[in-house]
Amino acid sequence: MRQKQPVVLAAPSVLSVVLGVVLGVFTPLLVPQAAMAAPGNPAGGAYVPAEARAVTTSRPDRVVGNGTPASCTSRAVVAAVAKGGVITFNCGPRPVVIRMTATAKVRNTSARVVLDGGGKVTLSGMGQRRILYMNTCDKSLVWTTSHCDNQSRPQLVLQNLTFADGNATGEKLEGGGGAVFVRGGRVKVVNSTFIRNRCDSTGPDVGGAALRVLSQYRNLPVYVVRSTFGGAKGQGGVCSNGGAVSSIGVSWVILNSVMSYNKAIGRGANPARGGTPGGGSGGAIYTDGNRFTVRVAGSVIQNNTAREGGGAVFFVSNDMTGTLRIEKSRLRNNPSAGFETRGFPGIFFKGAGKPQVVASTLR
Repeated sequence: MRQKQPVVLAAPSVLSVVLGVVLGVFTPLLVPQAAMAAPGNPAGGAYVPAEARAVTTSRPDRVVGNGTPASCTSRAVVAAVAKGGVITFNCGPRPVVIRMTATAKVRNTSARVVLDGGGKVTLSGMGQRRILYMNTCDKSLVWTTSHCDNQSRPQLVLQNLTFADGNATGEKLEGGGGAVFVRGGRVKVVNSTFIRNRCDSTGPDVGGAALRVLSQYRNLPVYVVRSTFGGAKGQGGVCSNGGAVSSIGVSWVILNSVMSYNKAIGRGANPARGGTPGGGSGGAIYTDGNRFTVRVAGSVIQNNTAREGGGAVFFVSNDMTGTLRIEKSRLRNNPSAGFETRGFPGIFFKGAGKPQVVASTLR
């Protein structure tokens, strides 16, 4: 079947905006300013350790495209991700949207998969499908160890990309992760933007409209560096829990990033109250499990909402060993419609001691 050409980004006309709103149709030509702007919080100032930085891609193993927008197809992306290695794009001089007609899946035989969009590539799920999937415990992607939930590879790096309109609604095997789902190995996100992603609207433990992560190797953290989740009204992620990111038993380090206008829309919390489907916590960040940590530094988390608890951050360490630390960050206007921890606006915290808030604003 012939692949549809990717969409070259162009400034939308007033007429196209009006038609899109009135008709309610998916209009990939309408690319919001949030997707065009540099991602993250450039004024954040948090130190980024070497292991959290973008990787060098000057000598890629694979290049998607031959210099034209038409050569950058969903099929080419899927094939490159399956083969692994360092992947870059050559789609011409202008930004492009590649409409994903299938989910790109990482094979567990890959030691490393690096996707680098060069700041010009948007991968779009078109509101119909998840964009990227990695799962070391998925037999269809090959089991490579006897301990699939705790292995060092594959290592997935997503950098200089935009993930738009991913949708994991209805995914039964592994829920959540509207744009990206990861279980096992390692993952980090650098200089990237996530807009308008979705996952199931109800459920006590499903979440991560943009990114859902489980079982990271030796509980080493997921790094999110200078990236944006939402960024403008109408561009945020929407899910039962974790309008931006969600995890169970996974540690996070979020540096110089922005999370705004994301929504947790489930109802009934976790465990679900009687007569409810559950969910509704963590407008931006939803974390659960036992021993794990979350550190937010140099970041802005604002204008997120939770129908239940934690308009900005929901953090539950079941064995009370986990810690939450917020440094040089601004958390503001993150309403929790149901519950939050007194003295920490926008946060519900159950863990070791109290959240550590250093040189930060919470309101």
